[in-house]
Amino acid sequence: MAQAAERTGRGWGQAARVALWSLAGLLLLAPLVAMRFTTEVNWGPEDFIFAGLVFGTVGLVAELTVRRTRSLAARAGAAFAVAAAFAIVWANAAVGMIGDEGNPYNLLFVGAIAVALGGAAIARFRAGGTALAMAAAGTVHAAAALGGISADPRGGEISLVLALLWLASAALFRRAAREG
Repeated sequence: MAQAAERTGRGWGQAARVALWSLAGLLLLAPLVAMRFTTEVNWGPEDFIFAGLVFGTVGLVAELTVRRTRSLAARAGAAFAVAAAFAIVWANAAVGMIGDEGNPYNLLFVGAIAVALGGAAIARFRAGGTALAMAAAGTVHAAAALGGISADPRGGEISLVLALLWLASAALFRRAAREG
């Protein structure tokens, strides 16, 4: 019965997907509602398109991860990696990780995403190799944060804490690899 429900997409999995996609839609609507009540939120169409693409990408990665693996450790590892990438993209677009959003130094953090994706792809998204890729991404992220502390101490320190997301992902993928 549980297998049939999983094959048809019904049950908890379907309810969770509907809830998560609905949450993404509500998050996208929040600025629209806020603009009705304050002038501090002023999104244009390009902002909504950008947010929709980011939320959509996060949702698609979550869908692919859930379909590809049954390992809770691998799923959690993917969630931490997606959270790290999301934080980098969102923060850089909004205010910048180091300095402001126009600071070219912030591209170093995007490099951490490239390391994570490239390394995971080279490892064919297998848990052991992906663990190494996430550890490398965490190292790149931490190095960029440490390098930026002198220019923007607060941004550098916050960025350094965000590197822990990559390292948590690495630990979870390593656990998934050990589970086999």
